[in-house]
Amino acid sequence: MNDSQIKKLKAGDEIKLSGVIYTARDQAHKRLAAAIKSGKRLPIDLKGAIIYYCGPTGKPGGKVIGSCGPTTSGRMDKFTPALLKTGLKGMIGKGARSKEVIDAIKRHKAVYFLAHAGCGALINKCVKKAKAVAFKDLGPEAIHKLEVKDFYLIVGVDSHGRDIYAKK
Repeated sequence: MNDSQIKKLKAGDEIKLSGVIYTARDQAHKRLAAAIKSGKRLPIDLKGAIIYYCGPTGKPGGKVIGSCGPTTSGRMDKFTPALLKTGLKGMIGKGARSKEVIDAIKRHKAVYFLAHAGCGALINKCVKKAKAVAFKDLGPEAIHKLEVKDFYLIVGVDSHGRDIYAKK
């Protein structure tokens, strides 16, 4: 997803995302933030990347991946501004984001998507390829590179800072 596509999105829009995304949950975020703080090279290039807050389950026979539903995004809020500063362009999860994260999304012209909670066993049908690429010792919380097709999402916070959860 490029900057011009992101700029056109509005909170509440529904899209089908196809392309490469990375999974990362709490422990992976903690390690990424520590690497950024200490000036170390990150194990994946976040410039232009999208992170899905997900820890996929083991893959059942014949499947590319097991259940891969979203986790609560707010737990990653303390790490998100630093990741956005490195060039991260999108996040996928569930739930509202903090004011600090919304401000960082706006400042870095990024986007936050919502995935349907409780649909992990169905979301896996959108995953065409999956491979653990970093922090493999974390098991399901390792960073996985996923190739997705027609991953149904809702724009939760757009690049202008408009928030689907904001009271009108």
